[in-house]
Amino acid sequence: MNKTTTPSPALATSGPSGAKPKRIISSRNIIVYGALFVVSAYYLLPLYVMVVTSLKGMPEIRMGNIFAPPMEITFEPWVKAWATACTGLNCDGLSRGFWNSVRITVPSVILSIAIASVNGYMLANWRFKGADTFFTILIVGAFIPYQVMIYPIVIILREIGIYGTLTGLVLVHTIFGMPILTLLFRNYFSGLPEELFKAARVDGAGFWGIYFRIMLPMSLPIFVVAMIIQITGIWNDFLFGVVYTKPDTYPMTVQLNNIVNSVQGVKEYNVNMAATLLTGAVPLIVYFLSGRLFVRGIAAGAVKG
Repeated sequence: MNKTTTPSPALATSGPSGAKPKRIISSRNIIVYGALFVVSAYYLLPLYVMVVTSLKGMPEIRMGNIFAPPMEITFEPWVKAWATACTGLNCDGLSRGFWNSVRITVPSVILSIAIASVNGYMLANWRFKGADTFFTILIVGAFIPYQVMIYPIVIILREIGIYGTLTGLVLVHTIFGMPILTLLFRNYFSGLPEELFKAARVDGAGFWGIYFRIMLPMSLPIFVVAMIIQITGIWNDFLFGVVYTKPDTYPMTVQLNNIVNSVQGVKEYNVNMAATLLTGAVPLIVYFLSGRLFVRGIAAGAVKG
């Protein structure tokens, strides 16, 4: 015979145990997701308008409905923005400016991150006389307005013979990226276990041995943060590009300004939108490919007082 067990009175009266399930629809969720939706729409709506406008022909744009999707998709504005749009006397589109921006961004990012990472590693683990003073100078330098230094740097670059060249602009971006990047790397390296550094010293590792064998393999998130900050800042820079270069070496943002603000002929809004999207594509791609590491690195390398 099968025996049936009856629950004890204590269990019968206590009811189900465990955490109370959360309701999917609640006033809190409605407020949170509603706010997120409004903020997302606020930032995505201009992007939507830019995309649909860049895919329309001028007759359709003149109809005036900027939110309507294109009735007939055309990529001619994108081709013209890249290859044939006029920027002053040159009518080669953004292509020349794109490669100028690449030639500016790549060495600037590599040099600034390499130097700043060594500075941060040294300030965090290899204390030397005057380290606090040096660090204070770097912090102050991070908050000095760029406009204050424009003319003195013009004179310096002119005297050493690299004013108006891509080399001069690379040097400027490398120097101006140093303070904030050094701060990030210093705080990140300070948060790593000090026992690893001491153990490596006991084992006979030197300055560069500890840096390359211990610090670098543990520092991918902060390197990604530094890379995104520098790529975004350098690629989107307009002020330094227009001041320290000349028309043949203008970066992409300066050429975009020349296309959008051209007063000759018909105002081609579809070409302007396509040119704007092409100019902003590189930072967006870099950020979306490394977004998670960016958040981790920012949290680990934040200012810690």
